[in-house]
Amino acid sequence: MLEQVCCKQNTEIFQVILSLYPDIMEPASSNFSGYCVCFLFLQVITSTSEKLMVTVPMGHLVARVGGQAALSCQLFPPRNAEHMEVRWFRGDNSTLVHLYRGGHEVNGEAAPEYVNRTEFVKEAMGEGKVTLRIHNVSISDDGLYWCSFKDANFSDTARLNLSVAALGWETQISVQVLINDGLLVQCDSGGWFPQPQMEWRDSRGEVVPHSSKSYSQDGARQFHMKMTLLLRNLSDRIMCYVCNPLTGEEKRTSIILAECVPRCLPRCLPRCLDMLNSMCAQFLLCIICSATLLIVYVPFRTRVSISDPFFSLYNSWMKDIVIVALF
Repeated sequence: MLEQVCCKQNTEIFQVILSLYPDIMEPASSNFSGYCVCFLFLQVITSTSEKLMVTVPMGHLVARVGGQAALSCQLFPPRNAEHMEVRWFRGDNSTLVHLYRGGHEVNGEAAPEYVNRTEFVKEAMGEGKVTLRIHNVSISDDGLYWCSFKDANFSDTARLNLSVAALGWETQISVQVLINDGLLVQCDSGGWFPQPQMEWRDSRGEVVPHSSKSYSQDGARQFHMKMTLLLRNLSDRIMCYVCNPLTGEEKRTSIILAECVPRCLPRCLPRCLDMLNSMCAQFLLCIICSATLLIVYVPFRTRVSISDPFFSLYNSWMKDIVIVALF
């Protein structure tokens, strides 16, 4: 019976065994030793095919700024890892995140930015699984991490990527009334990571092409977005839409321009009044100058005789002065 099972599992292997041990088919007591050889050989083949390695969970790992990230890795096939050295690091092993060695955690060797922020979960080490928790996640934690298992006879490493997401602050819309060109609508939003998607949408949810778009990053690598839209015709409603590409979280702020314009006009009114006042002052100044010149010109003309040879010159000179003053 055992001979039939061996042949069904791997015919080619069994044929090799038969060539090495031709007496395995003899019905004598040597059958038992042949069966044992077959069984042991298959055990060696099976154990060899199951090569020990380090694995990490499939899928995209995303953590929020200020939240917690759980980085897990495991030996496969499962094996007790309590006697092994487990190391978490970044880059070319130059930035140590956490170290487990000799059955306990080694403090004082991790990079300064990870001190007192990591937690090593080892409850499942008997099955070869470990988890590193990073608390108070920041944007600087974004990137590749390496998990390493090592002992006297084994060493392997696996990597996984941690993506950090930050949901921005509330968006703000401001409207500026342009005297000749219409309305300039501007949307501002900050505190995002990675760079968010930003667009204008109308009351039907359709995308409205923006006039300009710009961004900047602060010292904490947070993105600050600015987008403008020039409108010559008032729409019923305009919406500023900002979305985080990692989490799909979004922020929307809308404004009804027909209601906003009356509120914006008072801001523009003082400037318009100043312009009008300046124009009126200049106009009044011209009138005063012209009246003054006329007052001077009329008596002067009555005093000068027509027979005076310089009468035409005086007359032309006074007219030129009046024209220049009016201009």
